[in-house]
Amino acid sequence: MTNETLALISSRRSHRAYTAAPLTQEQQDAILRAAVEAPSAVNRQLWHFSVVTNQALLDEINAATRENVMKRAPEQRSPRFADSQFHVFYHAPTVIFLSAQPGSVYAPIDCGIAVENIALAAESLGLGSVILGMPREAFQTERADALRRALQFPEGYDFVIAIAVGVPADTKDAHPVGEGKISFVD
Repeated sequence: MTNETLALISSRRSHRAYTAAPLTQEQQDAILRAAVEAPSAVNRQLWHFSVVTNQALLDEINAATRENVMKRAPEQRSPRFADSQFHVFYHAPTVIFLSAQPGSVYAPIDCGIAVENIALAAESLGLGSVILGMPREAFQTERADALRRALQFPEGYDFVIAIAVGVPADTKDAHPVGEGKISFVD
């Protein structure tokens, strides 16, 4: 079966290298429109999107993430942190942080749906992306409140997920799909 949407889903990859080229205003607007048009439980839209192009702020969040992760035993942290040059945002020119009020059962699910809309919109525009949960580590440090303010999270909101977006500087094969992931129940 030939289908443009299914082909786009199949072509999307998680990119971990980006050029310095910024998103155009048109690209940014299209991506954010796709984000806010995502479905949410009872259409409550319990999310907030913070669009960050400030590399110094991204470096600060990266440092807080690294510091918190490095407190763990080596076997309990991502092997990527063994590289002192590892940057959780892969030096993407734009990172979108999704935040929501803690305690809502559906807000994290809704943010997950919205972040996938962002990833697919980026792919459709010839951009790359990588969805990131690891920055949550920065929001478990003594710098958390300052970072929430810097990212302009609404009062009482906290980090849920982030996505780095930009022109990819890498290529990647499709990941293998595991066996036994689907059951048919008649």
